[in-house]
Amino acid sequence: MPSRPDMVDVDFVAPRHLAGGGDPAWVTVPLHRACGWSHGNDPLIPRVLLSSPDQRALLRLEPTNGLQWWALHHTAGQGRPAWHMTFGGQTPVETVAAVTDALTDPATSLATDTDPYQPLLDAGWKPARGADGIFSPDGKVQFEHIVTEASDVWLATTTLGPSQKPVWQAMFRENTPPVLISAFTRALADTSPVPRQYLSLTVPAYGTRLISHTQRELPAQQVASALENRVRALAERRPTPPTPLRQPPQPPQAGPRRLR
Repeated sequence: MPSRPDMVDVDFVAPRHLAGGGDPAWVTVPLHRACGWSHGNDPLIPRVLLSSPDQRALLRLEPTNGLQWWALHHTAGQGRPAWHMTFGGQTPVETVAAVTDALTDPATSLATDTDPYQPLLDAGWKPARGADGIFSPDGKVQFEHIVTEASDVWLATTTLGPSQKPVWQAMFRENTPPVLISAFTRALADTSPVPRQYLSLTVPAYGTRLISHTQRELPAQQVASALENRVRALAERRPTPPTPLRQPPQPPQAGPRRLR
């Protein structure tokens, strides 16, 4: 009888905003391998710095207690001012990856004018009485646009209840292209479960009280190849350089004729 492939347990968790951060490699590895972002090499520091090929964008991942783990900075250029965004450590990597995927997609125009609220409204998010912005159907995530004389910020905040500290926040500062914020809200509005291994270790302390999860046994090879498949798919977005036209062979040049 053929041997049974090695199997691993994977939990599929919903809603994704309470599923925990997940594996940062889902963001960092494709940026490096599929999109050409370069990184330093300092194994003694738990920090990742990735810079875009044009050196105008810098992604910083630095796990620190109580602070935003992710920061993406982009310098000014091509008529657009500088901008940056940050994400807390428990922000699902699927939503962070949606932003970096959009940023590195050759088909994305940063000048595209979109409404970041719209993907959430389409998914049933609604305003709450006496509060700004709109809320997820379970009331755990608030997404708002805060405009003052001093700042212009889009902010997503996940909490477990009133007066509770945020589980995670995502902040998009002034001048962040709306198309990138919309990529984030589109991923945040997605109701499909996200895969998480070692649920008791990766989902924060509120555990299964506020989430639903379905455990499935999957071939270890399938789980291990998921990231590789993602890298391959993103690499295929890059335009293939045109193949040079082959010139037809030319007849040999006749040399000078010798006179007899």
